[in-house]
Amino acid sequence: MKLAIIGTGNMGSAIARGLIAAGAWDAGKLICTAKTVASLERIQATLPGVQTTRDNRQAASEADIILLAVKPWLMREVIEEIRPALNFSRHIIISVAAGISLREMEQLLAAPTQPVLFRAMPNTAVAVLDGVTFICQQNASEEQTAVVNKLFAALGYTVITDEQHLAAGTALASCGIAFAMRYIRAAMEGGVELGFRPEEAARIVEHTVHGAASLLLQSGMHPEVAIDQVTTAGGITIRGLNAMERSGFTAAVIDGLKASQ
Repeated sequence: MKLAIIGTGNMGSAIARGLIAAGAWDAGKLICTAKTVASLERIQATLPGVQTTRDNRQAASEADIILLAVKPWLMREVIEEIRPALNFSRHIIISVAAGISLREMEQLLAAPTQPVLFRAMPNTAVAVLDGVTFICQQNASEEQTAVVNKLFAALGYTVITDEQHLAAGTALASCGIAFAMRYIRAAMEGGVELGFRPEEAARIVEHTVHGAASLLLQSGMHPEVAIDQVTTAGGITIRGLNAMERSGFTAAVIDGLKASQ
C-alpha cells in the first residue's frame, strides 16, 4: 500500500520520520507534500527515498491511504484540491487536524458514497517511536481499522476510541507532553538552585522522569505503590511530596487537563 502525507509540518514530518525509523513503511511507498520547495528539500535531506511533491492532488491519486496533516483552517482548501483524485471505494482517509469532526470531514468531502474516514490524534513523541495516538473511525471495516492502528502502533501506543473521547485524549497525551515538559523544566530550575550546573540538572531530571515511566510500564505498578517504595516515615521524600501538595500540585495538574479540553 502507498501512503500520502498531505502537509509535512511538525506533525506530518514527525509521523513520516517515525514510520521510516521504525521500518514500518518503505520509503519508496511514502509520498510527502509541502507548500514550499525549501520544505520539500528538507524532507528529501532527512528522509532519503521518500517521494516528494507540491501537488497534493497527484499525491492523493497515487496513494491508497491519505493522511491529512494540515492545519484545521486549511482543511477545506486541501480537500477541494484533492477531491477530484479521490476514489472513495479505495481510499482510506485519515485526518490528524484537531477540532474537525468526522461528520464535518464527510461534509467537506461531499462524497457520492460513504467515505472511509479516520481521525487520529497523535502526540509529538511519535517522532521517537514513543508516542500516544487516539484513533476513531467512520464507515471503516475491522480490516481497515487494523491497518490504520498498525500504522500508528509502529509509532508508540494506540487507543481505539470513540470520537467523544478525543478531546480528553488530546488533553491527556498531546497537551500532556507540554505538561510533562513544564515539570521537567521546573525540576531543572530546582536542581540549579540545589547546586547543579544547568546542563547537569537537565540530564538528571530527564533520566529520572524516563526511569519513573519505565518502572511503571515494565512493572505494571500503580504510581502510588511506586511512591510508597521510596517514601519512608519522617523521610525527605514525604516532606517534599507534602510541600508540593500544599502548593496545589495534584489539583493544578487536574485543572490543567480539564482546561485543555
